[in-house]
Amino acid sequence: MGKQVWEPCSILSPVPAVLVTVRGKSQKDNVLTIAWCGTVCSSPAMVSISVRKERFSYEMLRESGEFVINLVTEELVRAADYCGVRSGKNEDKFIAAGLHKAPGTKVAAPLIAESPVNIECRITEIRELGSHDLFLAEVAAVDIDEKLLDPKGRLMLDRAGLVAYAHGQYFPLGEAIGSFGYSVKKKH
Repeated sequence: MGKQVWEPCSILSPVPAVLVTVRGKSQKDNVLTIAWCGTVCSSPAMVSISVRKERFSYEMLRESGEFVINLVTEELVRAADYCGVRSGKNEDKFIAAGLHKAPGTKVAAPLIAESPVNIECRITEIRELGSHDLFLAEVAAVDIDEKLLDPKGRLMLDRAGLVAYAHGQYFPLGEAIGSFGYSVKKKH
């Protein structure tokens, strides 16, 4: 069996499907779905999102300098898909997708109340790349549903029912098959 050549941008999968919220200068809020999102630094905590210039939220991001990454659960997949194919220019996607706003603690952009993890971000740099611009941002706050914390306060993301996106489809994250460093730990 031989190998076939694929478009380079579509092969690095799965990726997180996230709902990004933003508030424009006019106090209008919008939510958009982003699949090109990731952690880029741990100290300081930084993330990135890539957004097409044609997107309704693009100018809102540039103007405000802030956004919130809201993690998507299995219950939020339909809303995430909807917010990825509709424009906030034509409708209020919060209402249309059945999402509720909650206030952020460090940024003006709203959180999505239904999301178990909300990452409040302040943009530090915008890099023009081609079809998308990369928004690098420092994490200002992370809001976590208390149900995801064990009695010692440790985050248990496996309880969230998060999803990933690969080649046009959404997938639930499955059962853990190992933990960091398990390959070199001594057996007792």
